[in-house]
Amino acid sequence: MKKEENHPSKKRIGYVILTWNSEKQIESCLQSIFSIRKFHNHVIVVDNGSCDRTVKLMQPYTTSQKLEIIRLEKNVGTTISRNMAIKKLLDQVDYICVLDSDTIINENAIEEMIRILDENNYIGIIGPEMKTKKGIVQNSGRKFPSIKIKFLKAIPISKIQKYGERLEYTDFSSPSDFYEVDYLMSACWLMTNQTCKTIGLFDEKIFYAPEDVEYCMRAHLLGYTIAYTKRASIIHEWQRLSKKKLISKINWEHIKGLIYYFKKYHYWMNADKAWKKE
Repeated sequence: MKKEENHPSKKRIGYVILTWNSEKQIESCLQSIFSIRKFHNHVIVVDNGSCDRTVKLMQPYTTSQKLEIIRLEKNVGTTISRNMAIKKLLDQVDYICVLDSDTIINENAIEEMIRILDENNYIGIIGPEMKTKKGIVQNSGRKFPSIKIKFLKAIPISKIQKYGERLEYTDFSSPSDFYEVDYLMSACWLMTNQTCKTIGLFDEKIFYAPEDVEYCMRAHLLGYTIAYTKRASIIHEWQRLSKKKLISKINWEHIKGLIYYFKKYHYWMNADKAWKKE
């Protein structure tokens, strides 16, 4: 695989990726990034203590492509590890792309998101439509959470869970270049380096979730719009770690993160009190 040349005219995109026993996903993700030739790609992967072949599979890309691996001895969560990569990338790139290791991106999606960002400087973060290889679309542009929504989704009764999920939905049926949303799941975010500098780093008091909700709330409070576009579409074979076990470290960290978030922004039921100035 030929290493990409750094042409000064190319826009520079820095990709922030986390891995944790991601041997089944990471190669497809990296191959999709390095197949993009229109932009200069700089990828930093922070490995959270994988004990499988993840790091070994990534190693060839460190010589054939612009890939840097930061290896950690244990899983420190999503915020500390992402911040490590962001700090190293900020002064080297024009855009920051926060990306999950189980995604497969494409040049058209990146190009469309950059176009929308460049044409609408009030947009802080933009994300694409995400779907599985089977075509199942993920509800990735959502309304801010509340205790009611989280409680309904936690009840192990399908009808009640679906009702809770509907409360998060935003209507994307009307034709539009992009749609304004409360927050985007952070499986694929794109923002300019200046926006990232203004909003700041991820809140490291949150281990796993809802770090994406908190970051988007901060963006809103600074006057930015969060945007979702169907003009850009990528594959996301999401794993939903918190759904695999009812009682687990991930779920416990999620609960702690939610309590911290609700206290930080002084609401439990109605997010409008936290950020809408009406």
